[in-house]
Amino acid sequence: MDRRQFLASAGAAALATTLSPAAAFAQAPSDPKVAAELDRIFQARLRRSPELATSLGLDKGALSGLRGQLDAEGRTAAAERLAENKAARAALAKFASAKLNDADRGNIAVIDYWLETQIAPREAFGIESAIRPYRLFQQGGAYFATPDFLNSAHTIDSAADAEAYLARLDQFGPLLDTETGLQREEAARGFVAPAWSLDLTLGQMRKLRGRPAAESTLAQSLATRAQAKGVAGDWQARAAKIVEGKVYPALDRQIALVEQLKGSTAPGDGLWRLRQGDAIYAMALAQATTTSMTPDEVHRAGLEQVAEISGRLDTILKGQGLTKGSVGERLVALNKSPAQLYANSEAGRAELLAGLNEGVAAMQKKLPQAFATLPTQPLEIRAVPVEIQDGASNGYYRTAALDGSRPAIYFINLKDVGDWPKYTLPALSYHEGVPGHHLQLSLTQEAVDMPMLRKIIFLSAYGEGWALYAEEVAKTLGGYAGPVEEAGYLQSFLFRAARLVVDTGIHAKRWTREQATDYLVKATGFAQPRSQREVERYCTQAGQACSYKIGHMAWARARAKAEAALGPKFDARQFHEILKEGAMPLTLFDARVDARIAAMRA
Repeated sequence: MDRRQFLASAGAAALATTLSPAAAFAQAPSDPKVAAELDRIFQARLRRSPELATSLGLDKGALSGLRGQLDAEGRTAAAERLAENKAARAALAKFASAKLNDADRGNIAVIDYWLETQIAPREAFGIESAIRPYRLFQQGGAYFATPDFLNSAHTIDSAADAEAYLARLDQFGPLLDTETGLQREEAARGFVAPAWSLDLTLGQMRKLRGRPAAESTLAQSLATRAQAKGVAGDWQARAAKIVEGKVYPALDRQIALVEQLKGSTAPGDGLWRLRQGDAIYAMALAQATTTSMTPDEVHRAGLEQVAEISGRLDTILKGQGLTKGSVGERLVALNKSPAQLYANSEAGRAELLAGLNEGVAAMQKKLPQAFATLPTQPLEIRAVPVEIQDGASNGYYRTAALDGSRPAIYFINLKDVGDWPKYTLPALSYHEGVPGHHLQLSLTQEAVDMPMLRKIIFLSAYGEGWALYAEEVAKTLGGYAGPVEEAGYLQSFLFRAARLVVDTGIHAKRWTREQATDYLVKATGFAQPRSQREVERYCTQAGQACSYKIGHMAWARARAKAEAALGPKFDARQFHEILKEGAMPLTLFDARVDARIAAMRA
């Protein structure tokens, strides 16, 4: 069944409501044939993605050969991925008429949905992703991802780890050349990022290219970490030789192509600039939100939410003596208050990171009030690497390795400390750390009865919706110190509501990048550079920004429904146990909440 038909029909809801009320369908499959098939699909995915295996900490034992490999790219690799995904769906379809328990049927439904989202853009438009249709842009391409992966996901504890690092580094140059060839082919079909995106891309490529090979991040990362672990060897010189002989020449060739494409890319900023752009955006929005909402519906929801949240902020700001100008203008004034700013220096950055760690530690102690099950995975907070901070998101989260070899990491972009007034930071930490992404994704990782395939599925509307809802949970736990930090929490919600307006404005209403940035600054009070970086992300990663508030609305609606149905029997700790069922499309999530409410009432 087509993904959008699945969501628009009663199929997802019917599946959930036919499960026994107490069923948690992320349980381990009970049918040996289902278990074997899900494991086969997962193992095939690991073998095809050595980087995934490393990120999960599973490149050990029989899979240790993956540790020295990068993910394959190219037309052959893409065709093989498509065939593999289609074969996996066909294998799961064979269980449609089988007598399965609730866990088996639920797991199959979510995994089938996930597989179909990967098949659809390739079959419909000949691209890997509707959300990320461009091969090379300011947050996309091996030039952006591979150095970060090698530095933060590939751990160095032994000489074998260092040799595997060098093996991967040796493949980086050929990977760049493959992507250069793919981008050239896709450019002939019009799939080239906007000119300003290519400028940002070139800036980051040149920053990566700009240092002598021995001083490059690629060489220094290996040498520094090997030395810290006492791993003897001339690692820096060996890495530098590869960088000088293979990586830099391939990067030069890619830079030359991007320079060439900059002058020929189509005008405009949204996906409408592409052939079949409206259809690509419709798919991107549907996949990002896991709903069948139209761009107009999302746009209207955003405008309504912006008005409602602005009204709540107006009351708080007036209470702080900020009465002049619009809500956005008053937030700008608060952002510039010296009392709210860290020094834009290395000392200021260190103080900011220390404050984030203190805030996460304090919230960790409060979690038992709202959660019956807590994760044990450690969390580190780091600045986004300087080499990619110009194009990177303002904040993002990376899961820990399953084997404990690498902690989870919450990254914050500290290019300009002025982007982060103190009152805005608690909400960010609750979103990226606890009780947000770190809690939800770590619970998924640590679940002992969940199929591995379910553990690697991230559905943005569910996960980002949870993280935004988690900012709200933090409020119930006393996480915001006074009305100013509460204003920061509401500003975070206002920002996500404004994203609904901006994303649909860019891609469906043909707003320019400048028009969208102006709207975001005026609506939220965020600094212009930060707002522009956000808008640039929306232009090149369509629909994804809408997943946050649409997902939050689903979580908030589900909690309100549970509170109304259960009255004094409502227990937030038990409500949040639904996280142990794993990520799922929102339609299925709504139905599962109904089923769990029925079980609690019984």
